[in-house]
Amino acid sequence: MNDQMGTQRPIKVVRIITRLNIGGPARQALLLTRELNEEFSSVLLSGTAEATEGELTDSEVPVRRVPLVRNVSPIQDVRAAWAIRSFVRSVQPAILHTHMAKAGAIGRFIGNTNMPRPLLVHTFHGHVLNSYFGAAAERSFIEVERWLARRTDLLIAVSDAVRDELLELRVGSPDQYRVIPLGLDLDGLMRGQQPGKLRGMFHLGPDTALVGYIGRLVPIKDLPTLFAAIKQLKDCHLAVIGDGEERMRLERLSSELGISHRVHFTGWLSDMGSALADIDVVALASRNEGTPVALIEAAAAGRPVVATDVGGVRSVVLDGRSGYLVPRDDPGAIANSLERLLADADLRRSMGEVGRYEVAPQFSAERLVNDIRSLYHELLGD
Repeated sequence: MNDQMGTQRPIKVVRIITRLNIGGPARQALLLTRELNEEFSSVLLSGTAEATEGELTDSEVPVRRVPLVRNVSPIQDVRAAWAIRSFVRSVQPAILHTHMAKAGAIGRFIGNTNMPRPLLVHTFHGHVLNSYFGAAAERSFIEVERWLARRTDLLIAVSDAVRDELLELRVGSPDQYRVIPLGLDLDGLMRGQQPGKLRGMFHLGPDTALVGYIGRLVPIKDLPTLFAAIKQLKDCHLAVIGDGEERMRLERLSSELGISHRVHFTGWLSDMGSALADIDVVALASRNEGTPVALIEAAAAGRPVVATDVGGVRSVVLDGRSGYLVPRDDPGAIANSLERLLADADLRRSMGEVGRYEVAPQFSAERLVNDIRSLYHELLGD
């Protein structure tokens, strides 16, 4: 669109995310809003993260707050819908791009009722249709996602596995999907940092075996299975980096298992580079995942991984080359893979190099920005 002087105006994009809690969706929403703003005049709408989740910010990205909350809350959801509806009507964006389930549901509903209707894009960073809720709730959410998909112009999945799982649930059709992996600023991690800071917090020497978990402390991450694996490994310590609703329960569980002296809770850390420099192996025991940022960062830092083979994990971990994939709910399999890596420094080093030079480059910020830019132009018919 041109103004009277003949200059081209940026295309308006409204991006909506449920909350900017620490993790891949928030990092992607902030990155895209910042890097595409010159060409696609962008506004980011977000709810507020809970205190234990941590919240990401970017000094270059103003965030307009709306009353989005994670859980189903009729009063809050109506308030959020009204706020989003008013804003979308005032801005009249060409593209409405949503991230995360609640923002995706309310945002796409509002987009479909707005006149003129914007092009609707939704990114599935994973999904909450398996292992998050009871069977009845899952069935209801699947029906809602099917209804929304039929009214969405384009669906983005962050991995082939996430797309295939959604298609198996009959959410959308194959021609609606684009697979666009996460993109992160990994330069600092790729360069590496001086070790010693994390181990110093817990008075651990350089020869002490140290496994790291990085992420939210919530049921879907299945920390109890990881704790059971650590219990099987003599003299192995575990750094639990993150926070969440399960922290107190997990602290009690580590005591009940007799491993509290070997399990160290750090809360959220701002300097992941120095933390990863001290960790021998990164572990993940999740029951479901999209594309785990922690495993991408582990690869960039040259750290091997032991993770459950769920969701999009396989898109990050090259089984037998950059780490090991194991079945979910199997502490013995996790323990065996960790033991093998912890006993062999050369194996850890070689797997770390595969992660750094083969895996991490696939998840660059530049690649993500270019992919989304091309997709927007495709939707607009440019």
